[in-house]
Amino acid sequence: MTTDCRPLFRDRPDCHANRRCSGLNGGVQVNKDGRGWRVGAAADVGWIAGHTAAGVSITTAIPSVFDAYATTYQTDDVTTAAYEQALIEDLTTQTPDQPWWLAYLDTGAHDVVFTHAPRVFLYWNWPYVLVQAGPEQALAWRTGGHIRHPHGALPDLFFPADRSWLVSALWDDTWTCVGGPAPLIHTLERDPVANARQVRLDEDALPPGLVRE
Repeated sequence: MTTDCRPLFRDRPDCHANRRCSGLNGGVQVNKDGRGWRVGAAADVGWIAGHTAAGVSITTAIPSVFDAYATTYQTDDVTTAAYEQALIEDLTTQTPDQPWWLAYLDTGAHDVVFTHAPRVFLYWNWPYVLVQAGPEQALAWRTGGHIRHPHGALPDLFFPADRSWLVSALWDDTWTCVGGPAPLIHTLERDPVANARQVRLDEDALPPGLVRE
């Protein structure tokens, strides 16, 4: 997992404006698909910020507040669409109907869906666009790819309103970390397309066969 702080394109003209906006109280909305969507603020990710630790364990990406943890990644014999659909379906079947928070990491090279939305900051002061939507939008909104795949649609971090689970892929990582209830993790493990492997808090979360950048 990545453990350093990247420069995050400090010279971009909108950087300081986004910082000032990140502390807003959640009243900001963005428009898409004919409706308004709530933009998240620092308070909405306060349970994550400052509650992860640098290292190689799952807690680099996921706070140690869940019953079980796993890593998941797309294998070569599965299409990106099939993999992402399977992951979202498994999460949906284990989650009561509610909004999801979708967070897109602003690397400067990948689609964040809402370019001018305020940012929240997580991990090593990385900026994310955070919007409250749902599983359908998680599969449809992003069109410019992400770090894990140039044709991928999934947000880089997302979780339901009740915070019962968290999915997070760190900068440069080709895999995704998950924390949640044991039944959810077992569901992911049983799904060959989701390709998940349960991990302990004290072990290296790097999936077998993959390497760190």
